[in-house]
Amino acid sequence: MAKKRILLKIGSNTLTKETNHISRGKIEDLGIQIAALNDEYEFIIVSSGAIAAAKQFVKLDNQDKDVFVKQALASIGQPHLMRIYNENFKDLGLNTSQCLLSYSDFEKEQTKKNIVNTINVLVKNNYIPIINENDTVATDEIRFGDNDKLAALTAVLLNVDILIIATNTNGIYTKESIHDENPETIKLVNDLKTLEKEIGEAKSSHGTGGMQSKIEAAAISKAANIETWIVNGLNDNFILRALKDEIPFTKIL
Repeated sequence: MAKKRILLKIGSNTLTKETNHISRGKIEDLGIQIAALNDEYEFIIVSSGAIAAAKQFVKLDNQDKDVFVKQALASIGQPHLMRIYNENFKDLGLNTSQCLLSYSDFEKEQTKKNIVNTINVLVKNNYIPIINENDTVATDEIRFGDNDKLAALTAVLLNVDILIIATNTNGIYTKESIHDENPETIKLVNDLKTLEKEIGEAKSSHGTGGMQSKIEAAAISKAANIETWIVNGLNDNFILRALKDEIPFTKIL
């Protein structure tokens, strides 16, 4: 039987476990889950965290325009981020590879074919592609979305079965329950217009997306008949537990 394909998008807030540095424990948690699911699923990861990784090591002169400082931090942090992935995954018998993409890559048919062919070869040979935006030449994700849209576009391009967006909440909550300070997860969604009425403008401490960008990403994947799951990535074993329906999360069909 062919393996099901999951694209996992993991944001900065999840990777740092809401601290000021990348959590090796969280990356190890990802690796343990992927290794456990290896017989049934193949994984592609869209990972934020390059800027957060750089902030552990350097402090740049901030006299320049903020977005350029962030681009420079992303350039410094990306190899550190990949090293952490590689070290933790290698200990679990998992191989990693790096892919840097930009939105312009999705506008050219030949470039899209090249992406698909390359990633399919990597996956076929048991390498986990770890994708991030090429932040040194593009600024969209630095300003908006924290890789949510990039993940959705990649999910569609690679024809995945499930797009899992890891965040720091148990999915999307009803607006009324947030107001009552007793968050209640919306577990199943078919109509995104209804869902949009429930979300606010809040953004996480490290991320730049908020729930609006996740719904926009879900709309892209929904149009291609791909399920989107919005899951609390701060939980240990969140992928395994979501697949077994053991934790509350939002599933968008």
